[in-house]
Amino acid sequence: MSLTEGQREWLRIREYLRRDRHDLGQSAAQEYPDLLRAGGTALLTRPEWLPTAPLPLDAIDLEFTPGAPITGVDGTGPLTASVRPERPDGSRHPTYSTAMADLAAPAVFENRSTYRLLDADLSGPRGRLVFGRGRYFDGADVGEAVAHEYAVARLTGTDTPLRVAIGNPCELRRRPVNIGIAALTVRRDRVTGDGTFLLHWRDPAKVGHAGGTFMVVPVGIFQAIDDQPGNEHNDFSLWRCLLREYAEELLGASEDYQGDQVDYDNWPFAARMTTALRSGLISAHVLGLGVDPLTFATDLLVRVEFDAALFDEIFAGIVASNAEGRLIGAGHRGLPFTPDQVRQLVGRRSMQPAGAAALILAAGG
Repeated sequence: MSLTEGQREWLRIREYLRRDRHDLGQSAAQEYPDLLRAGGTALLTRPEWLPTAPLPLDAIDLEFTPGAPITGVDGTGPLTASVRPERPDGSRHPTYSTAMADLAAPAVFENRSTYRLLDADLSGPRGRLVFGRGRYFDGADVGEAVAHEYAVARLTGTDTPLRVAIGNPCELRRRPVNIGIAALTVRRDRVTGDGTFLLHWRDPAKVGHAGGTFMVVPVGIFQAIDDQPGNEHNDFSLWRCLLREYAEELLGASEDYQGDQVDYDNWPFAARMTTALRSGLISAHVLGLGVDPLTFATDLLVRVEFDAALFDEIFAGIVASNAEGRLIGAGHRGLPFTPDQVRQLVGRRSMQPAGAAALILAAGG
């Protein structure tokens, strides 16, 4: 494929973003001195997004308002023109995601429908999350573009009009916000009290966001399995989203459900997990919500703790790698969940801010 000079430069900046993501993120966080940081990391947050104590997952009330008006800055128009390169025919890529699809498409890159986060409050005895309808590329067209713009500014000293127009990235209606559910998985021995956990290395050839970094596992965008009628309602559940991500990222199950509505009550894996959650062999708690300062990726931080024997039973077939990268610690049932291990990992330059915040908050930091 013959590339324009602009496309080659675009690819050079993408590589710079991948290679120096940690430093760029730390620098971008300094652009928001008045915003709170989750667990002292670079992850931006608000006071009402950090519960005073972890909230049970079933204490989060979800509201869906599909007719909510779409507001805020989007990924089209003059604000993103500088990060949408010209094609050989002289036309400019209409969005950042089309440039990614043409020039640097990861293995998994689909514009599926999402639940777009509109409001969030985790400060009370019950949390509240309000969603409208969104699309996956809506978030990429703004988040990846604003990161690209920032990288160019660091190299050349140019302005960042898109970042300035968005303003506070924790104001949810100023841009499209797709949330990821970022789950720290802890395997707890009830006899000794010792805990272990897993990490995920995200392969840049497979993922569109934060390739080359480490993250808690599993993590998935909150969305229905596909755009077929009925799935929007059937999949509007944080727990059901987590069930699919556990099957996909720890057991290597496919993300393609072939248009079939998932019967969670009769899916043996989901039924076993749900029964264990109700009996207390699994616990799931929300730790907070935060925004990556570089890409504005927004994650709901969750700690899911398993009885060790149950974990070994359910995940007897745990995989070493999956469609998005490879698991760290899977062969030994996890890394030690200790203060020293957490401090060591949080200090790594390749740890995502959301992953670092999840570890610190789960460890009581």
